[in-house]
Amino acid sequence: MELDHLVVGALTLDQGVAWCERVLGLSPAPGGSHALMGTHNRLLNISSPAYPRCYLEIIAIDPAAPGPVGRARWFDLDQPSLQQALRAQGPGLIHWVARVGQMDAALAQMRSEGVDAGEPVAAERGDLRWRIALRQDGRRLRREGLPTLIEWAPGGPHPADRLPASGVSLQRFEARDGLNVWLDTPRGDVRLSLLA
Repeated sequence: MELDHLVVGALTLDQGVAWCERVLGLSPAPGGSHALMGTHNRLLNISSPAYPRCYLEIIAIDPAAPGPVGRARWFDLDQPSLQQALRAQGPGLIHWVARVGQMDAALAQMRSEGVDAGEPVAAERGDLRWRIALRQDGRRLRREGLPTLIEWAPGGPHPADRLPASGVSLQRFEARDGLNVWLDTPRGDVRLSLLA
């Protein structure tokens, strides 16, 4: 299991971009839309020697897209408590996603430990293909800072491989008693903690 990406939630993508420019000192690269979930994103390469192939995703509900059918959006984006926090505090770090090589085995291991991490769901954006573990209720795994699991298509592209160097690099990451990350940025050292 490796850190794949950090997730910053925002009420709107424009607010997320403004947050990135203000807090990290630069504008994120274009992302795209997720038809499966009715969300859209912007991306920022934060790879470093300690955390290769790592990026930051700024995500928001896409007002121009229909919502998902029969399930909630990922990362608690449909939850009133998260929407209220984003309204009150602005964009912020809401979750992390871990890359695994064998999704089914990883989920079986988590189930054996009493953790409902969801079921693998196929997703795509452009030519990117992946499977992501999702619960029907869309809830993040808050217990012990557990991540959402992702398995990229074998031999296929990964977002970080295409993103330009950003000048932001992940220096440290902790997900034991909450979620904390330390970034080297054009604005100096920046610490992000889980949005309350």
